[in-house]
Amino acid sequence: MTSSEIREKYLDFMKSKGHSIVPSVSVIPENDSSTLFTGSGMQPMVPYLLGEDHPEGTRISDSQKCVRTIDIGGVGDTSHLTFFEMLGNWSLGDYFKKEQISWIFEFWTKVIGFDPNRIYVSVFGGNEKYGLAKDTELVGVWKKEFKKAGIDAKDVADSEIKGMNDGRIFYYGDDNWWSRVGKPDNMPIGEPGGPDSEMFYDVGAEKKIHENSEYKNQPCHINCDCGRFIEIGNNVFMEFIKTAKGFEPLPKKNIDFGGGLERIVMISQGKNNVYETDLFTNIINKISMFSGKEYGQEEGTIRAIRIIADHLRAATFIIGDDKGATPSNTDQGYIVRRLLRRAIRYGKQLGIEEKSWTKEIAKIVVHDYQEAYPELRRNANFIIEQFKEEEEKFEKTLKRGDKIISSSPSPSPSPDFNEIVAEELFMLRTQEGIPLEISIEKKKEMGIEINDEIISIYNEKLKKHQELSRTASAGKFKGGLADASEETKKLHTAAHLLLAALRKVLGDQVFQKGSNITAERLRFDFSHKEKMSPEQIKEVEKLVNKAIVANLPVHCEEMPLAEAKKKGAMGVFESKYGERVKVYKVGQDAKPFSYEICGGPHVNHTGELGNFKIIKEESSSAGVRRIKAVLEYKDGQ
Repeated sequence: MTSSEIREKYLDFMKSKGHSIVPSVSVIPENDSSTLFTGSGMQPMVPYLLGEDHPEGTRISDSQKCVRTIDIGGVGDTSHLTFFEMLGNWSLGDYFKKEQISWIFEFWTKVIGFDPNRIYVSVFGGNEKYGLAKDTELVGVWKKEFKKAGIDAKDVADSEIKGMNDGRIFYYGDDNWWSRVGKPDNMPIGEPGGPDSEMFYDVGAEKKIHENSEYKNQPCHINCDCGRFIEIGNNVFMEFIKTAKGFEPLPKKNIDFGGGLERIVMISQGKNNVYETDLFTNIINKISMFSGKEYGQEEGTIRAIRIIADHLRAATFIIGDDKGATPSNTDQGYIVRRLLRRAIRYGKQLGIEEKSWTKEIAKIVVHDYQEAYPELRRNANFIIEQFKEEEEKFEKTLKRGDKIISSSPSPSPSPDFNEIVAEELFMLRTQEGIPLEISIEKKKEMGIEINDEIISIYNEKLKKHQELSRTASAGKFKGGLADASEETKKLHTAAHLLLAALRKVLGDQVFQKGSNITAERLRFDFSHKEKMSPEQIKEVEKLVNKAIVANLPVHCEEMPLAEAKKKGAMGVFESKYGERVKVYKVGQDAKPFSYEICGGPHVNHTGELGNFKIIKEESSSAGVRRIKAVLEYKDGQ
């Protein structure tokens, strides 16, 4: 099956089981200050898992665009990707373990045609500290499903020590607990989570992968990283919430399933890595054409081509999103810039000399994915423009770095020699954006050998720099999607008023491009090419505060998406919504102050807000401005 067929068959299968099929949300989270990107299918579902009613009912399914930057360093192996698609289905207080396991096993074995004899599963082994029980109930459910396929499924504990032991179902501890932040100890109060059951496919039993790898002296088990077993999906039983007392049941028991499309396609198409599937064929062929090197020539070439393919595909999806981020030195833009420049660097390593070649790869990605994700087609010209511009900027950076390195005096041999060279390499990396490998090559041309001690000192400096950056980022992105505090609600409502005011002052060409809201402040990105004048800023503040003083009512109603659009509701990010949507109206008359498609939450009247104050207006990226604002209150309010 092609990747498109598998994606379609999954959604059709879930539809046959009563699920509403909803489009993917943006890869850039809306009103979620906990993360830069949507990294899993469940992330936008948190409000509904916590009990809020979903406009489409209690059974939901989709194919979600995801970006995980933690895997950038691992890209180039058989399965790690920066961008990936997650097939997902949810039960919001509807069906539970029995139905989920039965249906997903049916999908694997009957619809996709996976061999049931190669499927293995893990289950939660319990956590004594929090009084979380071993999931023996689920073991019974799995045994019944395997029995239908003629398999006597034995359950095994301590496989990390004892090995497979002819097992089919394996108990693990906190490794089989799922929440957005990991294990039970890491979860903050208010975070939902629950036991899970991961499913693995044996892709290398005949090849004896484990026995012939670095893991040959370790017990073979399904959670080993030797490459024999590939995870194809995870069933999360989202039924608990972390409290000050420990864990308490959620009002409803929920199902949260996610399966990586790329890995499913890999197995279905009989490949041993995701890059040799039809998801990457056209991309890799184009890279090979530019470089003049065949994909399978040598290990170094294979890895370089894979990294380029992954990074440019991911950058295309991030820039091509309706909330698209453009290359910059902060937030999502920093990741886009890193992906593009890393791809260009590997292109140079392969000998690619053609100018603006990266945009040609972007065209391939748009072509291959535009049916499933039409926003790529809509934003194709913008993607191409950003790729071309960033490639030109990087070329100038490299030339500037070349001059800096060439003109820098060679340090004389001394006890501080290694420290001085490492510091220079570090400054070139962090201040000029010059990749380490390029600096090393230039230094070698100058007769300076970069030894292991220099690299060690450099890595230590870079590690400290990254730790400081992460600390700053953690402070900046505190809070989360589940944050529905009163102050957050107020600023969320203020964001609606701000957009309406901006359109009145600057024109109807203004659209929201993103937002980041905490209980302390509002950050709002919008499409506008020019810096706002002080007079324009004051006028926007005046309009927002006028709406606040008027104490306008805030009404919410649910309606079909088509009806909302017909009524003129704003909703730049329409791709995130299903057939029925929530529309928030601020004001009572036929021409309300604000009328937007939004998931909420909001206050009931604008009079609950304080005085709206814009504290900064600045550039966010090309063609996008950013406003930072707060709500001020009088003493005692």
